[in-house]
Amino acid sequence: MFLLSKPPADRHSGFEDAQGIVVGATLVALSVQFLTASNLLTGQIAGLALLGSYPSAWSFGVILFVLNLPFYILGFKQLGLIFTLKTFAAVGVLSGISELMPLMLTVDTIHPALAAVLGGILASVGLIVLFRHGATLGGVGIVALWLQDARGIPAGNVQLGFDLFVFSLAFFLLPADTVLWSLLGAVILNLIITVNHRRDRYVARS
Repeated sequence: MFLLSKPPADRHSGFEDAQGIVVGATLVALSVQFLTASNLLTGQIAGLALLGSYPSAWSFGVILFVLNLPFYILGFKQLGLIFTLKTFAAVGVLSGISELMPLMLTVDTIHPALAAVLGGILASVGLIVLFRHGATLGGVGIVALWLQDARGIPAGNVQLGFDLFVFSLAFFLLPADTVLWSLLGAVILNLIITVNHRRDRYVARS
């Protein structure tokens, strides 16, 4: 479908998908600014890659790329080429905005509790926007969407389960208070997704 071609009545147009990907990725990038200001941990595959980079000689970027490969294969096979391309686009936009945002926004002082709450809210809304436009930020998000569509398991529950695994590992590598505040943000994020992202309550499709 071309960017400005007229879509079916129950589907997003290419332009709508493009702006949704930009908006969703921007909200997630903003959430990262609050989390990093308090040195909080993120969840999902990114969190696992970060943990893996501490004791090894591999960089965060290399580990994140390698860990994501099987998820992109799953996305292509189970959710299709368009979904996989949108997810690549979302990850690319997020990476670019995350590099530029610190040049325009600096969070000097913020309590970890507020950072966790704001980070969780912003990231969850950003991810819901991406989900509703047929994209994710890769990793567990792909599995979460597939299980929700195929098995009816809420996407937020899948992501929360993986986050619990990541944060359990984090207790062995990071200060306990950092992990606990980070866990609060993850709980908020996944609860908001569970409550607000249900395909049976949303008409427009990508």
